[in-house]
Order: sequence, then structure tokens, then C-alpha cells
Amino acid sequence: MSGSGPAPHLAGGRLTIDLDALADNYRLLAKRSVPAEASAVVKADAYGLGLAPVARTLWAAGCRRFFVALPHEGLALRAVLPEAQIFVFNGLFGTEAAAVYREARLVPVLNSQSDLSTWEAHGWNGEGSRPCAIHLETGMNRLGLTAERARTLAEENTLTRALTPILVMSHLACADAPDHPMNRRQCESFQVLRALFPEIESSLANSAGIFLGGDFLCDVTRPGIALYGGAPNGTKPNPMRQVVTAEARIAQVRRAKAGETVSYGATPLARDTIIAVASTGYADGYHRAASGGGVPLRAVDGGASGFFHGQAVPVLGRVTMDLTLFDVTDLGADDVAVGDHIELFGPNMPIDSVAAAAGTIAYELLTSLGQRYHREYVGGEA
Repeated sequence: MSGSGPAPHLAGGRLTIDLDALADNYRLLAKRSVPAEASAVVKADAYGLGLAPVARTLWAAGCRRFFVALPHEGLALRAVLPEAQIFVFNGLFGTEAAAVYREARLVPVLNSQSDLSTWEAHGWNGEGSRPCAIHLETGMNRLGLTAERARTLAEENTLTRALTPILVMSHLACADAPDHPMNRRQCESFQVLRALFPEIESSLANSAGIFLGGDFLCDVTRPGIALYGGAPNGTKPNPMRQVVTAEARIAQVRRAKAGETVSYGATPLARDTIIAVASTGYADGYHRAASGGGVPLRAVDGGASGFFHGQAVPVLGRVTMDLTLFDVTDLGADDVAVGDHIELFGPNMPIDSVAAAAGTIAYELLTSLGQRYHREYVGGEA
């Protein structure tokens, strides 16, 4: 076991990150990806879990290709995994940045004419090539070359060999809804466009796309949220192992009478209540929208719940920056003590359910976790 962040006795909460579960999730996704090769998306500090331990664990599990969003993430990953193939989703960041890509052997995903021109002029690696990935727009209208520009590039590059594409890719907009007609439209569009770049590997499937199977798999898959325990789609049971358990330390236990109020906005209590005041809040990624009251745009009536001593304990009133109140009345005061920890999400509170209660998705909870938790890494390379 290894740890990081504030010492346990100084932190308001703790994160337990199961690296064995992470490795198992990668192996499951790799198996589901066959005949394609599974890479790993580790952008945003490996979805908030810590780039270095996550990347080392995935490498040990057999992953050799990684995707990040930004070049500084690529540099951090290169320091951890000297031999990995690293792609940068968000393209080039101008002429000055191109040298950084070359020196760190980062593969830019070229998304625009500007990216193409910059890499043609400044991507020479000294070994006779300008390795890159080409992003093709198939329906998200976020990043990527239009079909017309892709055809022109394919014709021009056949003659000039100015670029050395090693991957063509696109991104699915609705893969977490398996029956959405957009999935098939994008897959068909991508198959037409990828044929413009023969003998170059292709990639379309994200986490949810892997479970669509068939033509969606292509040559390389790009799992992200599923690696970290999130559900690939919302229509079937989650096959992934839980990777992260988030818990908040109880700072105080107090009693309040029916009719008294709690937290900002003065949410009234319907009964005499025992309140566990936990040291977590929206500064720690426990979103205000998960509040038990006083917030008009809650996705779930009553808000989120934690888990403590074998049962769910609902949030009371508004989640604040550093503190959240939980109703532990049904447990009784003798079962609740300062220093105990309430599970925010984990094996008893699935992260997707907690995210839904806050009107968001697991991605946002994970990437909002912040640095105030004590982090414990168990299993794997720890």
C-alpha cells in the first residue's frame, strides 16, 4: 500500500484506489476489444486518480498505447513510461509546441488544416517521417477534418508523403445508448473515410463503443471511464470492477429538533435528527447539486446519500464548500463518532448512481476530486 496527499489524520477524507481492479478492468476491455488492441485514455491525471500509479499499473497489465488531451499531460506520462506510444487528442499548440512533441515523441492527433500545416513544416523527427494521427469528423462537430478535407489530404499525401499517419480516428457521440441510430451512422461514415488511408490503423470505439463490438472495434480501442469503474452504458449492469472508494471524515455529530433548519438556505427538518457533519464538499468534488435540499435543480428528489454502518444516509440541506451534512438518525447516536468515515461513493454507493443524483456523470465526479483527500493505493504496482 502507498499513499499520497495530506496525512490521514490531517485530511478531511480518503480515497482508496484499487490498482488490481484497474488492471482487471483493462484486461476485460482488452478481451472485449479483440481483434483490436486496447489502449488507455489517461487524460486529466488519469481521470483524477493519479497519472503515475495508474499508468504504471496499465503498462504492467499489457497496455502499450496511451491517449492524453494536452501536451503537458504527454510530457508527464513520458517521464513515467519512457517506451509508451503517447497520442495527444487536442492537436498541436502551434509552432513552438511542435518541437516539444518531437523531442518527447508525442504523437499529435491532427484535427484541422492548421494542425496539418504546422506538422508538415515542423514535425520532421530526423528519421524520415512525421508520425501523427488523423482525426476525422463523423458527427460530433467537435474536432476533426471534414470528409471533404480528409479526401483532399489522402490524395495529396499519397503524392507528397509530407505526413506519416499511423492512425486515423473518430469519436462516437452516443455509444452509451447502444440503440441510438447515430452509432450506426457514424460507424458507416468512418468506414468510408478510413478506406481513404489504406494500411493505416484505425480507431473509433471508446469505453461504450467497445461493447458495441463488430465494426466499431477497428484496430485500436480507446477505453476511458470503464477502466476506472464507470458503467460503459446506462442500460445494462456494469461489468467493471469498482476502482475508487471515496470517504469523508465525520467532523462533528449533533442533534437538531424538528422544525429547526440546516445549512445554507435554511432547509427545515421534518423530525428530530442526528446529524453527521462530514468534512467534504464541492471543493472536494462532492457536487452542490447532490444537496438534500435548498438547490432547485436537483436531478433526484432528496439528493444523494452516503453509506455508513450498513445503510444509506441521505444528505441534509445544501452541500457546502468544505462540509456536508448527513442524516444518521436511524443509526442512533451511539453508532456515530467523530473520526468515522462515511462512504461517498464506492462498493456500496456506485459512482454512477451518485453522479445521477447530482445530475451529472461519473467522469465529472472523478475529475473533480481535488487534492484534499488522503489517497491510498492498494494492489498493483503499489
